[in-house]
Amino acid sequence: MVDWRPGEGKGRLSSGLDMAGLGARLRGERLARRLSLQDLEARTGVSRSMLSEVERGSKVPTVLVLDRIATGLDTSIARLLGEERAARIVVLRRGEHDTALDPSGWERRILSPVLPGVEFELMRTTIPAGVDAGEFAAHAPGSREYLAMERGRLRLTLDGVEHVLRAGDSIYYAGDCRHAFANAGDERCVYYLAMELGRHRASTRPPRRPPRGRRRA
Repeated sequence: MVDWRPGEGKGRLSSGLDMAGLGARLRGERLARRLSLQDLEARTGVSRSMLSEVERGSKVPTVLVLDRIATGLDTSIARLLGEERAARIVVLRRGEHDTALDPSGWERRILSPVLPGVEFELMRTTIPAGVDAGEFAAHAPGSREYLAMERGRLRLTLDGVEHVLRAGDSIYYAGDCRHAFANAGDERCVYYLAMELGRHRASTRPPRRPPRGRRRA
């Protein structure tokens, strides 16, 4: 189980990845996209000092901060935590799912495997009564999210507009909007969320000039 506790710099995740390993993976994803820490700061709103500490494995980000970093990299928390599975059939048994526990008490359990070339995440989220899980940043254009309620009452806010959902309700919305989740009832709220991310945004770096003497294609 992935148990995020801000301020604690050490620990091992359920996948066996330690904080240094997570930091190395974040750095690798950032460099693969040719992004500097300053570029990623501009995309996420997370300070360069925080990003640097997370990459060094000396700082544990909250679930919300980790999601902002993943969004800035146009990927998911699942890809940052889990290993890719290339098999045609992947079975995840009970207890094998990575689960992020926020200090406020809400839980995000990742049900889908990480597949090569696929930016998709299926999760089951549980929010205790009266808890606000916070606002998540907009994903890349073309992203889609599908949410189905299992129990309780959820206040879903999309770009400032509130939608109250109850057990049995479902909703679709474009993922390139700000979206916030809060338990609007007096019992725990449980819902399933499927997230399909759009294509990666272009690098913020300028394109390389072709060598002299060669024509552009």
